Amino acid sequence: MKSWICRSAIRLFPLLIVCLLVGPARLAGPAFAETSSGVRMVLTTESTVTGETIWYPSGAPAQITAMEITLLPGQQTGWHTHPVPLFGYILEGELTVDYGAKGQRVYLKGDGLAEAMNEAHNGRNSGESPVKILAVFIGVKGVQDTAPVPPPQR
Repeated sequence: MKSWICRSAIRLFPLLIVCLLVGPARLAGPAFAETSSGVRMVLTTESTVTGETIWYPSGAPAQITAMEITLLPGQQTGWHTHPVPLFGYILEGELTVDYGAKGQRVYLKGDGLAEAMNEAHNGRNSGESPVKILAVFIGVKGVQDTAPVPPPQR
């Protein structure tokens, strides 16, 4: 019995060392934790900017679409909704988004956001230079990422 315990302990020792070394790192956060090496958390959230719980569409294969959107000064997106989750990141400029009854928000270079999904909204370049937005849609094949809608009643 004693030799079985010794053999088991010797076999499990490497696993114990790995758990001791990796365990604290896993508890500390994501694989790319914020450090002085240049990693910056842009956004972590469970809800959109208007308070909607983020949910993922189903029924088809997942499809991620990333696009860079440029709006010239004064240019607008037009009123629309997103039937899929959208992460937005302001690469340059200043964007004002009107969420109707939920108010307006201004996003600046370096801001990340989980955009409203089923809330009608309209983005407008409110600055004096072009605004560039990285938009990453977490959708499904066959479902539009953006749907035009009429402006909300005020």
